[in-house]
This record gives sequence, structure tokens and C-alpha cells, in this order.
Amino acid sequence: MTAEISLDGRTLAGVANDEDGDVSAETIFHFEQNGDRIYASYAGGEIVDGHLVGTFDGEQWDIRYVQLTEDNETATGHSVGDVELLEDGRLRVEDEWEWESKAGSGESVHEEVDR
Repeated sequence: MTAEISLDGRTLAGVANDEDGDVSAETIFHFEQNGDRIYASYAGGEIVDGHLVGTFDGEQWDIRYVQLTEDNETATGHSVGDVELLEDGRLRVEDEWEWESKAGSGESVHEEVDR
């Protein structure tokens, strides 16, 4: 039987991203989950303040995000990510994203960190 995955109380960081993205290894995401709804605040690297909301079915998230960068640019986008539980108990997300407020799309990877 597969363990049920929850994002609640977890902290993730960017470990890989395509060049059109703003998330970096310094970007830290703090998650909350209520049923199938997920929320996160994030900041770090070029991102001063970011928030995401979406749904999580236990295997995949579907989220929308909005953020403010150091040069006062606001941006919004959408992503769908596959969430997996690693052998050491941490989470890993392989995410396909697309900006909605500007041109660009790509793939990123996030992994759980201790913070």
C-alpha cells in the first residue's frame, strides 16, 4: 500500500529550472494543505514575495502562482507537477509551468528541505 502524501507543513526548494523561470535554489516554498487544496508562500533569490494556490490529488498538483521580483516585476503563471515520495521520506516535484503574464514556459524540480 502506498503512503498518502501530504504537502502540509512541508518546505521545498528549487533544485532545477529552465532559463525562463525565476525560481532558484534560494527560493523556499512553505506549504499548507487542507483536503485537496494547497497553498504556499515563497521567496528567495530574485523573488521577493510569491504565493500559490491550487489542488493536489495525492500524486499531482495543479496550481496558479503570483509573485513580485527584486526589480518590482509582477508575474503570474500556471503549473502542473508530479509529486513523489523519495526513499528518504522527502518530497520531490517535477513541474511543468507556463507564464500567463509574459512569454515563457519550462520545467522545474523542487525537493523538500529542512528549514
